[in-house]
Amino acid sequence: MSSYFTDLAQQYIGGEWRPGSGSWDIIDFDPYDDEKLASITIATVDEVDQAYRAAARAQKQWAATSPYARRAVFEKALALVQEREEEIAGAIVAELGGTRLKAAFELHLAKEFLREAVHLALAPEGRILPSPVDGKENRVYRVPVGVVGVISPFNFPFLLSLKSVAPALALGNGVVLKPHQNTPIVGGALVAKIFEDAGLPGGLLNVVITDIAEIGDAFLEHPIPKVISFTGSDQVGRHVATVCASLFKRTVLELGGNSALVVLDDADVDYAVDAAVFSRYVHQGQVCMAANRVLVDRAVAEEFTEKFVAKVGSLKAGDPRDPETVIGPVINSRQADALSAVVEQALAEGATALVRGGRTANLVEPSVLTGLPADSALLRQEVFGPVAFLVPFDGEEEAVRIVNDSPYGLSGAVHTGNVERGVNFAKRIDTGMFHVNDGTVHDEPIVPFGGEKHSGIGRLNGDTMLDAFTTTKWISVQHGRSGFPF
Repeated sequence: MSSYFTDLAQQYIGGEWRPGSGSWDIIDFDPYDDEKLASITIATVDEVDQAYRAAARAQKQWAATSPYARRAVFEKALALVQEREEEIAGAIVAELGGTRLKAAFELHLAKEFLREAVHLALAPEGRILPSPVDGKENRVYRVPVGVVGVISPFNFPFLLSLKSVAPALALGNGVVLKPHQNTPIVGGALVAKIFEDAGLPGGLLNVVITDIAEIGDAFLEHPIPKVISFTGSDQVGRHVATVCASLFKRTVLELGGNSALVVLDDADVDYAVDAAVFSRYVHQGQVCMAANRVLVDRAVAEEFTEKFVAKVGSLKAGDPRDPETVIGPVINSRQADALSAVVEQALAEGATALVRGGRTANLVEPSVLTGLPADSALLRQEVFGPVAFLVPFDGEEEAVRIVNDSPYGLSGAVHTGNVERGVNFAKRIDTGMFHVNDGTVHDEPIVPFGGEKHSGIGRLNGDTMLDAFTTTKWISVQHGRSGFPF
């Protein structure tokens, strides 16, 4: 087992590793074999306050530091991730139940986002704008917001913590990170360790490992953070948005999805099958962009269904440490119970199970269901696990209507032999991202990432990081004397 689970099972506040002062511990378990990985005494409201105040104290000098000096920290952090890749991958497998393939996928993206943070340090630019007043010069500066609070999820914790933490720091902010309780090491302490070893000044990045049962809304309500970046469910996201709006805090919300992969009548069926299986079952379907719904034109439905079912049936479920394993465990028993309930509900509503996977503890094998009633609530909710719904349709118009009949709008994909037909289809879907002749699960460091409707507010990646983690400041200079009416 990685030494991370013994060495890093602490809070990281003001540049110091220390235990929390709460009255109970968060127990970190391996979701595959239920082995105890770590025990971490939780942070209290007082420690959340200490973390934010440490970030605020360190931030002013950091913002005044040359962006070239800031950039060097991210270059070193990238080198450290590359050096420690095997250890980090092992921690991802242990703490998340992620497969070796998934760990490699997450680390590849994490390195790409660190590379982008290197460039982002030099990205802010000021402007000089004309004025109708003679002799006036309008300067518009791009400045850090100050301190950013980051709440990261359990499914891609290393990547999705870095995705907000690195750009916020690169742009001159301080950060307090609260990782998900199921992934406190990979999503929190490990991120702090990488930046500590990369030479980030103490206090700029703080990690509080805690639970809302202990701190309530203190992380959101604290007066210091000006921006809260939250990745998680839309139910919790709605609460985050409500609390922050009442306090005039800006939010970046990357929330759930109910993505569809659509197979039109002129699609390459074999290729569409490969894309659909990956899009639904990568990391056991615990991905916000995963294809919950697979829509297939009736003209190719029989061929597609036969090949899709065969491929799903070939996916090996089991120990995520085995390089041959494609389906590992879901994160905890609550998730596993919820997935069993989804399948039972679908069958009760009249669906047919083309593949019905078994369950052993947190290991939930893939299921493929078809024949759900068009008005089933299951077709409109996020299913965070290895359960696919096959939905036949007649022609593009019906496909567009079905895809848009969802409160979510995060990602999606369409397969067709005509690229422009696919682009025109994509334009009609109410979603933040859509892909032609590919899967639904994509994230690239310079392309705006985010959703519409209940899938979130705001965007991350590339230039949108400037909108997320900086603000503009107008300073005017009057050359000569200005006139006043009295």
